Amino acid sequence: MMNTPLQETRVAILIADGFEEVEMTKPVEALKRAGAKTLVVSPEKNHVQAFRHHEKGITVPVDVPLSHAKTDAFDALLLPGGVSNPDRLRMIPEALLFVRAFFEKNKPVAAICHAPWLLVEADVVRNRRLTSWPSVRTDLRNAGAQWSDQETVIDGNLITSRKPDDIPAFNQSILKVFAQYAPVRAER
Repeated sequence: MMNTPLQETRVAILIADGFEEVEMTKPVEALKRAGAKTLVVSPEKNHVQAFRHHEKGITVPVDVPLSHAKTDAFDALLLPGGVSNPDRLRMIPEALLFVRAFFEKNKPVAAICHAPWLLVEADVVRNRRLTSWPSVRTDLRNAGAQWSDQETVIDGNLITSRKPDDIPAFNQSILKVFAQYAPVRAER
């Protein structure tokens, strides 16, 4: 087996119905090519409904119910956007605890588009540099973040991006930062 930069890195993809399809599928493809194992964590029962802007997209199976998800089982977190996805997740206490635990354990977190709404609600953006979809800017600033209009912003273990057009840069940043935090596991 070829050694890859993220070999054996376990990435949680936290999503609810209404996530923006491309903001999940393209980063997941990049992560898998780099050797990461991605697992969908969701409050939904069996499948999660994607959207392509306002039209229904694919459905993806839930690998780990949110109620059973443990931060210690993962090395990194990916938060796709879409308007209703983070809006739904930020109303679920278990989702907020799950997200907050990644920051408490200094594990890398990547969020794109509207996903930083969830970071605001989890109270993890104060004194951090971020970007997002423009309509989230005021929420981030009100929560104490420094917002910047860039295709991607890296602040320590946090990677943020604005929109689907920025996914190539977002993916490069994810791979770079996740590799810096990749776990060192014993050879088998």
